[in-house]
Amino acid sequence: MTDSVSIEWRDKIAVIWIDNPPVNALSHHVRVGIVERVKEAVDAGAEAAVLAGRGGTFIAGADIREFGKPPMEPMLPEVCDILEATDMPLVAAIEGNTLGGGLETALGCHFQVADAKAKIGLPEVLLGLLPGAGGTQRAPRAIDDPAEALAMITSGKPVSGTKAFEIGLVDAVSQGNTVDDAVEFAKGVVGQDMTDRRLCNQTREMTPEIVAVFDEAMPKIIKQAKGAIAPVKAAECVKAAFELPFREGLAKERETFIELVQSDQSAALRHIFFAERAAAKAPKDVKGEPRTIKKVGVIGAGTMGGGISMTYIEAGFPVTLLEMSDEALDRGLTTIRKNWERGIRSGRVTAEQVEERMALYTRTTDFADLADCDLIIEAVFETMDIKKEVFGKLDKIAKPGAILATNTSYLDVDAIAAQTSRPQDVLGMHYFSPANIMKLLEIVRAEKTADDVLLTALDMAKKTRKQPVVAGVGHGFIGNRMLTPYIRQANLLVLEGATPEQVDKALTDFGWAMGVFAVSDLAGLDIGYKSRADQDLSDDERRVYTIADRLVEAGHLGQKSGSGFYSYDPETRARTPNPEALRIMEEVRREMGINTRTITDEEIIERTQFALANEGAHVLGEGVAQSAGDIDVVYNYGYGYPRWRGGPMKYAETVGLDKVAAKLTEWADGAGGVHWNPSDLLMEAAEQGDGFDGVKA
Repeated sequence: MTDSVSIEWRDKIAVIWIDNPPVNALSHHVRVGIVERVKEAVDAGAEAAVLAGRGGTFIAGADIREFGKPPMEPMLPEVCDILEATDMPLVAAIEGNTLGGGLETALGCHFQVADAKAKIGLPEVLLGLLPGAGGTQRAPRAIDDPAEALAMITSGKPVSGTKAFEIGLVDAVSQGNTVDDAVEFAKGVVGQDMTDRRLCNQTREMTPEIVAVFDEAMPKIIKQAKGAIAPVKAAECVKAAFELPFREGLAKERETFIELVQSDQSAALRHIFFAERAAAKAPKDVKGEPRTIKKVGVIGAGTMGGGISMTYIEAGFPVTLLEMSDEALDRGLTTIRKNWERGIRSGRVTAEQVEERMALYTRTTDFADLADCDLIIEAVFETMDIKKEVFGKLDKIAKPGAILATNTSYLDVDAIAAQTSRPQDVLGMHYFSPANIMKLLEIVRAEKTADDVLLTALDMAKKTRKQPVVAGVGHGFIGNRMLTPYIRQANLLVLEGATPEQVDKALTDFGWAMGVFAVSDLAGLDIGYKSRADQDLSDDERRVYTIADRLVEAGHLGQKSGSGFYSYDPETRARTPNPEALRIMEEVRREMGINTRTITDEEIIERTQFALANEGAHVLGEGVAQSAGDIDVVYNYGYGYPRWRGGPMKYAETVGLDKVAAKLTEWADGAGGVHWNPSDLLMEAAEQGDGFDGVKA
């Protein structure tokens, strides 16, 4: 397949084209082809060569299909060395996504000409790795400021072609045809000695000024990594570019790369990388094409409805926004405008763009004005009676073929669909708050949801830049259902002797963005209180939340009232232990006759995380989730689960499902066994030893 790399001659300049759709990934045959075509160009007497990619992309990176497979020569480090050692000038024509190995290949060339809008970066840390083909050694030798090199490599964030030129990463910027400009550039360097252009010959010194850069940057990198090891290891390799000769720095990079490849963190990050791509695809049994959506209707201009409408407006869809009164519409649209105007100050949006977006709204208080919408999303109160009423009205006014979606977080989508004469057009589209920022979208496939309706929801997720996960009908679907046992265990741990601060610190040390009790205070303790009042809970279940309920009854609602499990500074919102909460805890424990004990952080993590995984296995076993990977995607994008642990299901596999199963059995047989219900699927997976993917629901 070396014909995926070919030569086009432009006088004495060889244009070496990479043509490996869709993104010119560095597959084995591409690596072979690059080496062969460069040699061919040299043998044919080329004065210079331009390395370019077909389809508007240079090289987007590695071929993910080769992940986990035995390496095949030439490996990319060897390819980069061959390019660099070539006496004929080599110019990389950088377009589109030039990431990871793509940028390393470009840096192996002697010169780089980049399209101004190209996306250039080294994102390996996002997979728990670091650049493994010289990126940590060549990039710091090309970039003028070591702080810029550190930021690029340790964050994984790409820069534009224009920015790459400003920091010295590339030699020229193209505003037109990048390949043509690279050919002209190549003509200007014909006959030059490439010795000084080889980054391997560039030396860097660890001056006092550069020492200061690393001293300042390293604590920030460690803090921002939040437990991830790859950014820290990558920073150490960048530092080696200033401390060691090039070949020794390469050896350190390679040694560290191999260490990271074999780590649990990289395995977890690669798992979630593939899982999020799989989640965006339609289930295998779904056939057909998505429906055409030209106009969207949103019912509700509050927090959820406003955020959902912003998502579609930002994607260029006109939105009809419905509320029960003009006053509610005024409030909602004023909030929406203010949200966008904040972006003016930060440079994310211009004042003109804000006006263009606001002009895409049609405001109404009349359901009849939704009659021309192709997709209507309901975002009213989370009450079944209200939602049923709304869908009854929609059934009467929505045009044939319009998709009717409910933004419910918990409720039965089949029951909502049954209020219409067209249940095939109904599904759940559960956005997470704030909907214009949070990327997760749980798409709930009801019993009668048509294939093309589901495909349309997936298509809309892509067009609005959301991460979709398809779920089945079930109380709380995937994410919210799994929260219940997780929160239950946190509350039980406090009843048994832990403090909210200890539980939350153990969880944030584990990598969660926030702890259970800090999140509860943020959401408002009255939310859970009201929800429990509407549920038919057992005495054992109500007992778990006695402390939280007492706090609400005493006026401690969380951040909104200035105190909950914590007390909050009215100006900074900084939290400290709430003495009244601690008093209520002691009071409840005495009333219940609980003899408190010392609880370790290890127990906190085991009980909360194993509870999540166990409920996830129930969700998987019941078919509400299609795969363990889908569950992990939900928790990464919707709940702040530490990405470098992969997700609750991947974490359980990393710990060992046999250990998890043994603990669940032990707890189920113990004093608190009423709160444990070990999943048959998890037990079977533990027995088989193949992980969740080896067990069919």
